[in-house]
Amino acid sequence: MTRKLHMWLVFLIFLNGYVSLSLELVILRQLSFYVGSSAVITSIIMGIFLGFMSLGYFLGSSEKIKTSNIRRILCASFIVISFIAFAASSFPLVSEYFKWLYANGITSSVIQTFIYSLVFLSIGPFLFGFNTTLLSRWLHKYNTNYTGSIMAWDTIGSVMGSLLTTLILMPFIGVNYTVMLVVCLALFAAVFTYRKWWVFLICALILIPTLVVNSSEVQRKKYGILVNNANSTISVSEFGSLRILDMNGLPMSVYDEKHGYMAEYINYINNNFIYRMPRDKRYKILVLGAGGFTAGLRDTFNDYTFVDIEHTLKDVSEKHFLKQKLSDNKKFIVQDASQYLKNVDEKYDLILLDVYSNSYQIPEGLITAEFMERIKTRIAPNGIIIMNMIVSTSFKDQYTKVFDNTFHTVFPYNTQRQVIGGHNPWKEGDIANVLYIYYNVENDGRIYTINKTPVIYDRY
Repeated sequence: MTRKLHMWLVFLIFLNGYVSLSLELVILRQLSFYVGSSAVITSIIMGIFLGFMSLGYFLGSSEKIKTSNIRRILCASFIVISFIAFAASSFPLVSEYFKWLYANGITSSVIQTFIYSLVFLSIGPFLFGFNTTLLSRWLHKYNTNYTGSIMAWDTIGSVMGSLLTTLILMPFIGVNYTVMLVVCLALFAAVFTYRKWWVFLICALILIPTLVVNSSEVQRKKYGILVNNANSTISVSEFGSLRILDMNGLPMSVYDEKHGYMAEYINYINNNFIYRMPRDKRYKILVLGAGGFTAGLRDTFNDYTFVDIEHTLKDVSEKHFLKQKLSDNKKFIVQDASQYLKNVDEKYDLILLDVYSNSYQIPEGLITAEFMERIKTRIAPNGIIIMNMIVSTSFKDQYTKVFDNTFHTVFPYNTQRQVIGGHNPWKEGDIANVLYIYYNVENDGRIYTINKTPVIYDRY
């Protein structure tokens, strides 16, 4: 085997490993906004991905495949991979997929993930494993001692795909351009393997719609997408004076510039907790999950700290959503909510937790008893903690019941459960914004019994 052929085969093995991991990470990122990133969701995606890849390894060793046909087979394989990458990871197409599922009554995130994985994560991963076996057979034809080298270069490609995609590409050039790059690399591998005019034509037919659908211009004009990075997909929709800030498939903030209206639960918090604060001192307010910065928007007196992991939120809100600068009493810190609470020593008079990573889902670590204990250490005497939850108003699902149990384990006294909007306990699907509120005042835990009921002394 010539040195040139050896380098060519090793490069393809590297590229196959790189594209496979990059595609998997991009898909995990895109799906996380609709189905979350829990261990169950991740295990379904990785299990189906690796399962079909293993099947590809197995079938790639079939003796029916002639070595003379390997170039054409590899070319066709990379073409199919490029198309799968385009269809499975382009945000507009992913959005349409989930709209179709919801329209057909499929709302379980587990079922959604399973269907998606079977449709989009079967053929691609199968071909990744298939390609690796074919390339290995080609190398073994000349030297049977290349096994370690093959495994090493495939792993190096996977490692590079993992690190570059998550640490550099998605954060700095955006997910849409990362999708373009993955598709381009797969198409390059196809052309590099089998240089025929019809291969160039097919590649062009896949490349053009990939560049168009994932271009920032099209995503901004058609879908209103302003940011599409490793953390968030953000868009702003305008309906006259009303603007809606969408993050990761969820209407995160609402603002009517003409009438001053905001999301109903934010109006409730502003009108009942923030705008009624006395002016005896400057109160310290912590907002975990900045959204569109509508909490306390008109308050220019008290001190606000907004914490969010999405660094573009302040710029997007000021330019496209609020269309005004935040007042000087508001500062924005880019950090994970749990880490911020862990590292800060400040005590706050009001803490608002409003952290949603996707439709109706708070990151799992932020609804645990341990996290609530951490919040509890940061509340000042006579302070108030408010958690915005999207749950059943009448405890009709297990998630609502378990969260309620968790909250009252940490905050057993002085709590309030405020349903926002209308409430009908007799109907199914009574999901709404429910504010869990804790008042940090002394409570000795006494109860009234038939034997001891000193009500008159307690009341007056």
